[in-house]
Amino acid sequence: MKTQSENRCFDGVQGVYTHASKVTGCDMTFGLFLPEEAQIGPVPVLWYLSGLTCTHENAMVKAGAQQWAAEQGIALVFPDTSPRGDAVADHDDYDMGKGAGFYVNATQNPWSPHYQMWDYLAQELPDLITANFAVDGDRQAITGHSMGGHGALTLAMAHPGRYASVSAFAPICNPTGADWGRKQLQAYLGEDETTWARHDASRVMAERGFDGPVLVDTGTADQFIDLLRPETLMQAAAARRQQGAFRMQHGYDHSYFFVSTFMEEHVAFHAQALYA
Repeated sequence: MKTQSENRCFDGVQGVYTHASKVTGCDMTFGLFLPEEAQIGPVPVLWYLSGLTCTHENAMVKAGAQQWAAEQGIALVFPDTSPRGDAVADHDDYDMGKGAGFYVNATQNPWSPHYQMWDYLAQELPDLITANFAVDGDRQAITGHSMGGHGALTLAMAHPGRYASVSAFAPICNPTGADWGRKQLQAYLGEDETTWARHDASRVMAERGFDGPVLVDTGTADQFIDLLRPETLMQAAAARRQQGAFRMQHGYDHSYFFVSTFMEEHVAFHAQALYA
């Protein structure tokens, strides 16, 4: 693992690191914020999964999360959204290929050799971080934005007991029923739609839900709201009486101005669960 940068930030350290991933078959880069308390011992961790076109850097720079994480004594992990490198398959469309891994394990060519983002985030990167940094692997929470909100929700519901809480900003809620999803799931996973279901937050919510609190915010002025389909997740959660809050925030769009506005509430929400 190579250190790309480390900067003092709210009395902690914001680092950027690169490592060779066996899962994705290429070098991967991630951001990690460690609060001051990590100098004493392992701290709880909040994962932040980013959206389409993003790298590890977008949320690290724009979300304003470090201040609130420092106040709560929580580490933040900012993974990349896809494999990278000259040998990694790409696509001319912004919502396919690099920057658009959709947090799945691809089974179809040309994507399958490298696009194994589910296993990377569910196993390899958590193991690497807990082995090398003062992070408590038994106290984890997860959040994300847009495509990352989809990833956060599906990963959380697929791993009962791992995450104390899950939240999302403008998540893609029903990818099997929208153009942001069907196109990518077909390309990455193939024609058999039964293999898509585990990556649809609304369908997984209806089937099993989450074993903890959920917080989801979406803006009423989100320019992509017809692709996000927040009503499908709300209906599934209501039907199973899921513990959580599913909020429509008046006038907000899909940008990081929206994310940063509600970041303090999301970090506090996770802190309450992590320190319970």
